[in-house]
Amino acid sequence: MNIYVCIKHVPDSAARIKIVEPNRIDESVTFIINPYDENAVEEAVQLKKQIDGSEVIAVALGPCAAENTLRSALAMGADRAILISTDSRPDSLVTAQALKAAIEGDGGASIIFTGKESIDSEGFQTMYRLAVALSIPVASSVVAFSLEQGFARVECEMEAGATAVMKMALPCVIGAGKALNQPGYPTLPAIMNARKKKIEHLDLADLDIKKFSGSMEVVELKPAVEVRQAKEIKGPPDTVAEEIIRILREEARVL
Repeated sequence: MNIYVCIKHVPDSAARIKIVEPNRIDESVTFIINPYDENAVEEAVQLKKQIDGSEVIAVALGPCAAENTLRSALAMGADRAILISTDSRPDSLVTAQALKAAIEGDGGASIIFTGKESIDSEGFQTMYRLAVALSIPVASSVVAFSLEQGFARVECEMEAGATAVMKMALPCVIGAGKALNQPGYPTLPAIMNARKKKIEHLDLADLDIKKFSGSMEVVELKPAVEVRQAKEIKGPPDTVAEEIIRILREEARVL
């Protein structure tokens, strides 16, 4: 079974992010595997252990520095990796087409894992566009996964605490949620061994990418500013409770 994991090279959320141009950050900060993609890698590695002859291939689109992120995926248990190099910042349409070209050029997937979202752009689009490009089913926010007689059975987190259970034919795309598993920390021998594993290099410009009439571009980045205002609620407990519920419904709109 060919198990592919699409990962993204993202800034560490714990780093101090500095905007240096209208649409660019200071990229000297630490970059990591997108956290949700760690769950995707872990699930792929666990699946490999269940099926003899399986191989886990990590795929990333990004700058040359993304090779370090792929090495992290290799240390977690991926067998080899593919880096699609580009200095640009493609939108989800181009990203999906690039991942499709790399996966198909490598032999095709039996199943594809991704994270449910990326912590930098939070576009929530790439996994769906990849599935459409490959004409295969997709599920996101997956918190439970298993294979049953050639089908993928998944449980997905929905709104208001609900869970959807779905059965999908293979191949398919699985968007991993945080509750899917607990990624293990790579051991020192695994980190050292990852340096010896193969990373194939492709260039985005050399791939046969479908041309689109439309595209998305990040025009401007602005720091997030939280404005909080303390509000004291006085009165009997019943009155306070009613006011809290009113605020949650009418102002915060979370109920």
